[in-house]
Amino acid sequence: MANKTDDRSAKQPGGGWSTEGLGYLQDEGAKQRVYVVHPYLRDRREASHLKRSPEARLDEAMGLALAIDVDLVGGEVTHLRERRPATLIGLGKVDELKAMVEEEEIDLLIFDCELSPGQQRNLERGTKCKVIDRTALILEIFGARASTKEGELQVELAHLEYQRSRLVRSWTHLERQRGGSGFMGGPGETQIEADRRIIAERITRIKRQLEQVTRTRTLHRARRQKAPYPVVALVGYTNAGKSTLFNRLTKAEVLAEDMLFATLDPTMRALEMPSGKRIILSDTVGFISELPTTLVAAFRATLEEVCEADIIVHVRDASHPDSEIQKLDVEEVLADLGVEITEEGEGTPTIEALNKVDLMSEEEQAALVTKDDRIRHMAALSGLTGEGCDRLIATIDDLLGTTDLHMELTVPYSDGATQAWLHANSSILREEHGEEGVTFEFNVDPIAWAKFSQRH
Repeated sequence: MANKTDDRSAKQPGGGWSTEGLGYLQDEGAKQRVYVVHPYLRDRREASHLKRSPEARLDEAMGLALAIDVDLVGGEVTHLRERRPATLIGLGKVDELKAMVEEEEIDLLIFDCELSPGQQRNLERGTKCKVIDRTALILEIFGARASTKEGELQVELAHLEYQRSRLVRSWTHLERQRGGSGFMGGPGETQIEADRRIIAERITRIKRQLEQVTRTRTLHRARRQKAPYPVVALVGYTNAGKSTLFNRLTKAEVLAEDMLFATLDPTMRALEMPSGKRIILSDTVGFISELPTTLVAAFRATLEEVCEADIIVHVRDASHPDSEIQKLDVEEVLADLGVEITEEGEGTPTIEALNKVDLMSEEEQAALVTKDDRIRHMAALSGLTGEGCDRLIATIDDLLGTTDLHMELTVPYSDGATQAWLHANSSILREEHGEEGVTFEFNVDPIAWAKFSQRH
């Protein structure tokens, strides 16, 4: 079996300094043969119908594996009686996987769960095959997808945080070193400490760079806030069709493929509404259940656009059997970000875009609308064909327009900036020139007016 994953000098997808274990895929032309294992321990407390089945979890994990362009041999659900501290799964199952690895010439085993460094090491020894867990898999995808400097830095930071606890497991060359003085230092102690120091220094440098990037994003956001354009953020579970819908609405060419995590870096475009108002539409990274904690922290800056959004469009894959569960996952992440969404319509205004209706029959579409008529703002649509997109645009426009403020304001003649802003961004109903200045009667979008007022 040819396993060429142990390339210590390989440059990682996120760019920059390389550490052992960050790049799990070989660079040669032949795709790596991969097998996915989803360990499942039944929890009697998980009797709710809003829980994914083990088979659905396996399908998602296999979809994640395909997102890194490998030769996916197959996958299986492994039912556990208990979690084994050493190997997670039983020794008999380890032997079965070892035989399968040899027979199918598997290069990489992906466990759809979180493995401790010890479990990962023992599984590799037992199966004679490279093993990674769900966190490492998602890190690999993020590394391949990040295209901006910020995205690359965030990926590399998450990689290094993940690897810091796994030096003993994966850096096999350390066993050739002896640290300490006399016989007190164990094999590799000095080298491990040196490598930890290198990683810690690199993490510090990356955090400094990210602080600078964050300051730049803050300046850009402040500049956008000075512009009187509401921000509308597309959010949703990964592969729900956000980028396809974004491209349809804005005529942009953002990467939109039928794969998980096709979009990582936020993209923003201006869009004019039928009423003549302009908005900034933002396409964001897709959410996923059990997102590694290292990535939640690292990508918080990427998701800041959602926190600052004036309207959130929750794009859902209505054709997916787990659409309701995915909805709960997204709402949980939004709550963690501090975005408040309630059924009473309080908090950030939210529109549910029930996407991919082109994959559903007419009966299913009718049932979908009936089932979700409790949603205050909803549009069934297809980002691929364009069906229903005009309804979504109208809903956004209505949300922006129903709360227009009717105001009267006297602006001094010396304040030309305010006069110019009113002419450019409000619907002026009356304009009178008096001794103290110009009196305007106008209708204005409250979001635009609030942003303008904060600066005056």
